Amino acid sequence: METQIGNLSLLFLLLLLGSNLSSVLSWKKEEFRTCNQTPFCKQARHRSPGSCALVAHDVTIVNGELTAKLLPKENHENPDQEQSKPLILSLSVYQDGIVRLKIDEDPKLEPRKKRFEVPDVILPELDDKKLWLQKLSTEEDSSLSVVYLSDGYEVVLRHDPFEVYVREKEGKRRVISINSHGLFDFEQLKVKKEGEEWEERFKGHTDTRPYGSQSISFDVSFYDADFVYGIPEHATSLALKPTRGPGIEESEPYRLFNLDVFEYVHESPFGLYGSIPFMISHGKSRGTSGFFWLNSAEMQIDVLGSGWDAESGISLPSSQGRIDTFWMSEAGIVDTFFFVGPGPKDVVRQYTSVTGRPSMPQLFATAYHQCRWNYRDEEDVENVDSKFDEHDIPYDVLWLDIEHTDGKRYLTWDTTLFPHPEEMQKKLAAKGRHMVTIVDPHIKRDDSYFLHKEASQKGYYVKDATGNDYDGWCWPGSSSYLDVVNPEIRSWWAERFSTEVYVGSTPSLYIWNDMNEPSVFNGPEVTMPRDALHQGGVEHREVHNAYGYYFHMATSDGLVKRGDGSDRPFVLSRAFFAGSQRYGAVWTGDNTADWDHLRVSVPMILTLGLTGLSFSGADVGGFFGNPEPELLVRWYQIGAYYPFFRAHAHHDTKRREPWLFGERRTELIREAVQMRYMLLPYFYTLFREANTSGIPVARPLWMEFPSDEATFSNDEAFMVGNSLLVQGIYTERAKHTSVYLPGKESWYDLRTGAVYKGGVTHKLDVSEESVPAFQKAGTIIPRKDRLRRSSTQMINDPYTLVIALNSSQKAEGELYIDDGKSFSFENGAYIHRRFVFSNGKLTSHNVASAPGGAQFSSECVIERIILLGHSARPKNAIIEPEDRNVEVEMGPILLKSKESSSFITIRKPNVPVASDWTIKFL
Repeated sequence: METQIGNLSLLFLLLLLGSNLSSVLSWKKEEFRTCNQTPFCKQARHRSPGSCALVAHDVTIVNGELTAKLLPKENHENPDQEQSKPLILSLSVYQDGIVRLKIDEDPKLEPRKKRFEVPDVILPELDDKKLWLQKLSTEEDSSLSVVYLSDGYEVVLRHDPFEVYVREKEGKRRVISINSHGLFDFEQLKVKKEGEEWEERFKGHTDTRPYGSQSISFDVSFYDADFVYGIPEHATSLALKPTRGPGIEESEPYRLFNLDVFEYVHESPFGLYGSIPFMISHGKSRGTSGFFWLNSAEMQIDVLGSGWDAESGISLPSSQGRIDTFWMSEAGIVDTFFFVGPGPKDVVRQYTSVTGRPSMPQLFATAYHQCRWNYRDEEDVENVDSKFDEHDIPYDVLWLDIEHTDGKRYLTWDTTLFPHPEEMQKKLAAKGRHMVTIVDPHIKRDDSYFLHKEASQKGYYVKDATGNDYDGWCWPGSSSYLDVVNPEIRSWWAERFSTEVYVGSTPSLYIWNDMNEPSVFNGPEVTMPRDALHQGGVEHREVHNAYGYYFHMATSDGLVKRGDGSDRPFVLSRAFFAGSQRYGAVWTGDNTADWDHLRVSVPMILTLGLTGLSFSGADVGGFFGNPEPELLVRWYQIGAYYPFFRAHAHHDTKRREPWLFGERRTELIREAVQMRYMLLPYFYTLFREANTSGIPVARPLWMEFPSDEATFSNDEAFMVGNSLLVQGIYTERAKHTSVYLPGKESWYDLRTGAVYKGGVTHKLDVSEESVPAFQKAGTIIPRKDRLRRSSTQMINDPYTLVIALNSSQKAEGELYIDDGKSFSFENGAYIHRRFVFSNGKLTSHNVASAPGGAQFSSECVIERIILLGHSARPKNAIIEPEDRNVEVEMGPILLKSKESSSFITIRKPNVPVASDWTIKFL
């Protein structure tokens, strides 16, 4: 009987979804909660400035931290009144201008449960950077407690009313503050009284809320800020627009709640697949600061427009300009970090020193990926692979979506369609290529399925509110979800990726985690119920936004274990949280083949980079719909500069491999992909910079030009590293476009070498060949100009250096090389060179700071040097120390260029890439 019911349920689901899946699951506003339909958000938004009456008492230094008790003012003044339980505040400071503020219920008073603190996000080594506070100074009749932060900054706790802020020592100008407007509210856990209604209902779903309302909200102010950025993921502008205030129509806050959203709309504060509660402010006068709230419950954030508090009657002690924001969460604790900057790169470095630097990808992962839902079978795979070679288009990775499995049972193969998976992968590997298969977190509830059988027996699934294994619907039908919040279960999951368990997999196979928000088709808002239970009685509401992060972590660890710790993993994840950058790449999810989605991909990727996720991209061509050929070409042309470069499409779309749109468009796509492959040495060097500093590969213009106000809200163009500026073409049949080139120095067209003045907006003719891309004067970019089938086949090829001189006839750049796949670089097995052109000489310096004894060598040489902007015409050059003469000639900037311009070129200097040398132009 149970089987019959199950089969009928499955049949119903298939009938519901099968014929028109995209329309059933496409974005429908009414299926998702608004702030007014979310009690904690609605309640918080109705709070008035100054409503917080908490006062700091018993302020002291304990174990190197400032601690205090927060109590309502009326309790202090009227001891006979019923006492509220105090909140415990602790404040600690760290090297490099980092402040951590925590506020929680007092554990000594035995609250109903321990409120959830998000584990395994903050790096353990942060404790080694803690500055142990020794003394507490006071000001203004002891109403302010002040502690040291760094040579230029200090932290202030105002007692009555409670407020925390960071200020500069000189001039006492504020940087960032919390509760300056008195909007702080912390709902403590309580015992349910008879007759109270705690349940919440939405669209036929009931949330039992066994612990009642436990929300937190507070205001955060950024001083001397012109704009704020961050808090992904939203399909909206880079600079966050105000959501409340005078002249602003009724608007939703920016929502942080990981959701599976089909065909999301652009220009919306609606939450998407991932959540990072990290906001950055930037302004011309002060610089940059950041604020991070470590909390994985649903969050809603208002950016408050100027004058929002005009009727509050509150007079702030500071006359500085500022941007105010309002942060609301359903649960958790206050665990926040302030980052003082003062520069944009400083803030990103500070944030990633707390949550982790981006992992260093394998070289192949930084190249081009070809994906579709779904490549049908082994014959289809072989045909697509051979067509890339036939059309001379390089690629590195071919992807398989859910249809490759045996009935949506992950870590299996459909033996009819893919009877020889190992042989298939080895054929790709012979060309230096790799394969990626999809592995989602929902496990098909089938007693004959080895994963379900073992997970069920071990009790490894998330439980429902009654304590039974949670049963939800996803691609396989009835499914359960691993409780990856539990480290033991994550370890078990990681072991499933051994080639012995994942039968048919090989070392050249890597993984794609989709649907890990987690997506539940029949759940509230297409996700897991909030009252589902994880290890230790943790409610899903408390951990929701980090679920995909833990699944990503476990999968990544699995690939490391598979290779006995020698090979770097590659795992793409749709859901993400703070710290996801340590485990692989992410993408912007199920976008649509239209010009608006092409346009919004740029600010989405820039925002991800600002918040640590440097390795990110958008589906080239759009996942849904059939792109017009012009749109597809334009998407490839900008996508070639995304950090993660992958084409992907829905199974209902027409096939759209690069050779299916006519010879001319195939040529244009080929040129775009080949440009990415030429620039791989530059990209790989930037990924290493991100790995060591957190500074993203793709950057907003203001990150490189922080005092240029014209860049602050520009999200049409972006920087790739510090040397390249790229701007997409975002309209159909465009004839002209305007490009702002910041700074005082010139810029050189990447393809023609034409010179453009900096600090000016240029109106440019648009060509079908490329999107506008420029190299900044004063930089040196490494390239590889010999085009192969894959990046792996380029490893031993020689390099080209493109030197773009500035007005002082100087330039510099870097090149990082390692074996492209292992962790040996962590022990010093790499080459890191800095190239400097000055006084007519090009010099190669070693800048490697090897932490260990490992060695890496390369026989590669520099085979071409191109010099742009030289004031004279040298006729020859001398290579030292070998005292060898080489000829200087005129040549093209690109070997296959159709342009007639020629530039100073040294052909075949053949200097070793790993050695010290100098080339003097005569």
